[in-house]
Amino acid sequence: MSASEDAYDAALDMAGAHARAWLGSLPDRPVPPRTDADGLAPVFGGPLPDGPADPAEVIDLLARSAEPGLMAMPSGRFYGWVIGGTLPAALGADWLVSAWDQNAAMRYPTPAVAALEEAAGAWIVDLLGLPAGADVGFVTGATVANFTGLAAARRHVLARVGWNLDADGLFGAPRIRVLVGEERHETLDLALRHLGLGAPTAVAADEQGRIRLDALAEALEAGGDGPAIVCLQAGNVHSGAFDPIGEAARIAHRHGAWVHVDGAFGLWAAASPGLRHLVPGLAGADSWATDAHKTLNVPYDCGVVVVADPGALRAAMGVHASYLIEPAGPGGPADPFEKVPELSRRARGVPVWAALRSLGRSGVAGLVDGLVRNARAMAEGIAAIDGAEVLNDVVFTQVCAAFGDDERTAAVTRALLEDGSAWMSGSRWRGRAVLRVSVSNWSTDDADIEASLAALRRAAQRASRPHR
Repeated sequence: MSASEDAYDAALDMAGAHARAWLGSLPDRPVPPRTDADGLAPVFGGPLPDGPADPAEVIDLLARSAEPGLMAMPSGRFYGWVIGGTLPAALGADWLVSAWDQNAAMRYPTPAVAALEEAAGAWIVDLLGLPAGADVGFVTGATVANFTGLAAARRHVLARVGWNLDADGLFGAPRIRVLVGEERHETLDLALRHLGLGAPTAVAADEQGRIRLDALAEALEAGGDGPAIVCLQAGNVHSGAFDPIGEAARIAHRHGAWVHVDGAFGLWAAASPGLRHLVPGLAGADSWATDAHKTLNVPYDCGVVVVADPGALRAAMGVHASYLIEPAGPGGPADPFEKVPELSRRARGVPVWAALRSLGRSGVAGLVDGLVRNARAMAEGIAAIDGAEVLNDVVFTQVCAAFGDDERTAAVTRALLEDGSAWMSGSRWRGRAVLRVSVSNWSTDDADIEASLAALRRAAQRASRPHR
């Protein structure tokens, strides 16, 4: 065995031991980190050493020193920011992706990862009931998935009015009206800003955050016949509510608009027979975005964009250079780089393949159903706490609660985080301070729900005590 093989073995053995210790600690450890970044700065920083160090010793130092600053995000008692855990098969696949070290840009030099990503994409299209033949790209997360889908939309709607975006850019182009629900996620605005489309027009939403069809129709009618994009939402970040996608898409298409669906976590409702009613007409949109690290529970760096018209996606994202092996041509399989904003990237679709292959169709449905079941149990438990009020209809994985006025709600949130047994993030929704619970982890079980509710009851009691 060579010295380099020895180095890999020792480093990987050390990493594996620490990884198993970390995963084994999750059921019992407090969720918050025990120190902050400022406290860790001198541990990791200082002058760069003059000479090399043993790789295994570096990994040991890294793991031991980082452990106090790690939040137990993979814990079944973590409910912040719509962050899922990691399925075992997805984690194992992610390790292999790093070990294989494949640049997943082209089909010819990396056929294994290309075939895996194409299979994962086809399974996603099938599971979600999206149009057969749609193109699927694997990007970093939902923000870039929205960016990519909207880039295809931007080019397409300008081409329809005779504007050559590739040759002439945006200066002097017809203005594209972008309509969004007033409770869309802020990353949609970020993607539009990156694309040079400016601030969107906000359309009124109902009490659960769903876009109002009458307001959408009125806004489209008032704007005339110029190029337009309508952005809809599958899963409001506070209420979990879903826009009436099918009917909204029909209204938008009557006005020639492209319809994009931001389904960062909620798009997976379409994979469950019991929840599919939340997304009627989903296939009637033109593009969709989701983040597999949320509801599907794969590691980070696994966003997914789906575009019904492959030509629109490839025209917006594709690049050709003399040193690149040319793709198969019109109608043939696209190289991965033609569907995403990057050339060099890791094979991020492989953990998605592993997650789907390990779960199967019924397992994906069971995963989504289980998250919703736990969210409803959490809501029932919160509603039973004295002074608590669940503010949303719990249709998916989100629960928003208040504990009286804003001051007491904030006090309960602080007390819960100080307790450390569970993590739920504070927010504001419809003018009120709220405690927001996002049930997103495959490993959350009945014991986690009860422990989390017990912590919340303690926090509510603590917040009710008079200050001295």
